[in-house]
Amino acid sequence: MRIDLRSRALAALVHASGSLLVALLAAALVFLLWYPWPYSELAGGTGLFVLVSGVDVVLGPLATFAVFDRAKGWPVLRRDLAVILVLQMAALGYGLHVVFEARPVALALEAHRLRVITAVDVVREELPQAPADLRRLPLDGPRLLNTAPPEDAEERMAAMRQALAGVDLGQRPKYWQPWDAKARADALAASRPLEPLRLRNAARGAELEAALADGGRDPRALRYLPVLSRRGEWVALIDAQSGDVVGFIPFTGD
Repeated sequence: MRIDLRSRALAALVHASGSLLVALLAAALVFLLWYPWPYSELAGGTGLFVLVSGVDVVLGPLATFAVFDRAKGWPVLRRDLAVILVLQMAALGYGLHVVFEARPVALALEAHRLRVITAVDVVREELPQAPADLRRLPLDGPRLLNTAPPEDAEERMAAMRQALAGVDLGQRPKYWQPWDAKARADALAASRPLEPLRLRNAARGAELEAALADGGRDPRALRYLPVLSRRGEWVALIDAQSGDVVGFIPFTGD
């Protein structure tokens, strides 16, 4: 039996071009809406998306290359290609659902640090207890928010037990607070001068100074807070006057 490799390769190439276009549209959704920089790094969005889209873009055209044979007749060939497309789109849809559920929804100030909170981290049953404008998880990138530790002694002990079990204040909407003047004052009070950051990252001194200068702000007017995330070590740069978060750099803060 003679196999027409040229027609198979052409069909696979057309399929790959369409798959790449779909992947680019999905990338715009993921990186412009769900995982804006630096959360594509802090929440692992880049790795997740590459895994999902890479498998989809490669396997679909390979399957087309394997089944494409004009000798089957167009009715059978169309059926085979339709099955491949349905399976490919189902796989992409499932992958995007996983990326969506793992998206960052908050950057929460927890006493002396900031924590990246993903959708799967949130204790959903506590959402009705959050401030009114924080009761819905965002679809367009994470919200900057403060946390208010419990004042009651018994509740404080319960919160400590939850934290020991891996559920910290930033993951619990009942303790969420808006990013307001108090939050900025709290961030400023918890922030640290840049000198310890320079000493801790002395081996990367030139890289650190370049990163600080890249933001266009005078380093003398900046402080920092460590950022706790599942991916790597970063710090948030804090304006020394306002307490606002003005940037992020990938250096060790603790």
